[in-house]
Amino acid sequence: MKDFHKNNRSRIADGMKEGSLLLLFAGEAPKKSADAAYDFTPNRNFYYMTGIEEERVILALRKTAGKVEDILFIKRRDPVLVKWVGETISEEKAKEVSGVEEVRFLDTFEGFLNQSIFKDDLSRIYLDLEKDSYGSPDTKGVLFAKEISAKYPQVRVKNIYNEICKLRVYKTEEEIALMKKAIAITKEGIGNLMRNAKLGMKEYQLEAHFNFTLKSHGVKDFAFTTICAAGQNATVLHYVANDAEVKENDLVLLDLGAQYGYFSADISRTFPVSGKFTERQRVFYDIVLKAHDEVLKILKPGVPYARINELVHEIYAKELKALGLIEKDEEVRKYYYHNTSHFLGLDTHDVGRREGLLEEGMVITVEPGLYIEEEGIGIRLENDILITKDGMENLSKDIPIRPEEVEAFLVGR
Repeated sequence: MKDFHKNNRSRIADGMKEGSLLLLFAGEAPKKSADAAYDFTPNRNFYYMTGIEEERVILALRKTAGKVEDILFIKRRDPVLVKWVGETISEEKAKEVSGVEEVRFLDTFEGFLNQSIFKDDLSRIYLDLEKDSYGSPDTKGVLFAKEISAKYPQVRVKNIYNEICKLRVYKTEEEIALMKKAIAITKEGIGNLMRNAKLGMKEYQLEAHFNFTLKSHGVKDFAFTTICAAGQNATVLHYVANDAEVKENDLVLLDLGAQYGYFSADISRTFPVSGKFTERQRVFYDIVLKAHDEVLKILKPGVPYARINELVHEIYAKELKALGLIEKDEEVRKYYYHNTSHFLGLDTHDVGRREGLLEEGMVITVEPGLYIEEEGIGIRLENDILITKDGMENLSKDIPIRPEEVEAFLVGR
């Protein structure tokens, strides 16, 4: 992956102005309490450009005289801390992983920055200024922007977030291979969970079989918090308590995924814990599957992203009217209250604008659902889809989804 990260830096540097500096921060695990911290995960834009997964590391790209310098700033080795928490990344390892040839230590960063601005007369600094809402906490990039503006008012701060995200939308062969691996592990985990599902178990006991599979494959982090929702709980979109008992005739809705090489799988399946769908469950399951299949038929470059959700609503409106559940099209929202798709990649809800057209190289999810609260039936079916030159590739097609496939799998328990 070293060449992958080098290529990403090269592409982003092409758009930088002469006399400018790009800074990206790996981030740092927030404190939990006392001397404990939450698990660290690198900022995804930083990782996309470096492949480094250690906290507090800084990437600098300096563009002067038509030349771009790549510099990494890492922690200096502390022999005492090594005895407590292990080795930090070495200069050699940082070069090997990232392809950056110049590696310095963090205690030299401020001097480097001052020289770059004051002596080398750099007039522009690019930072990742991601901010998903007005009230969201300031990121390291946003905090640093405020600091720079105060200390060096002559420097113009520019946001590089959107430019990096534009690159991330289109997946390379390396990225797709990692996502396929994440999906394959997820498939095995779903199979293990379903194979061991029995009446009377707690949802977290089902989830444990999925977790065991992922940990057995060396997966250190999941794509997101697993949803394992039985019966009525499956009508709550983001139910994650996973602590209820699985009862007779319950459907179990799974929304889960492995993360492999920091790339995510995102799969939803719904199965009857008894081994066979009831007649009423099958009615709604078939409607959701129909919506899923019809969406897959239209996916190709040039299709408006918004058309995915529109098509699902059209199908649901017709089917739910026929069942007598609704009278008007807009009433679909009572039983289906989320969108059908999102981008997938380094983030589970990955970067990308949903207002445009589908293009080759995008990876999206297709996840229609129906949630009939009054009947305790919640169903969601989700696959991960690569948009190809002429159509699409279902990356998760090998995970059973047809009702007869699901029931046949459960017979073998």
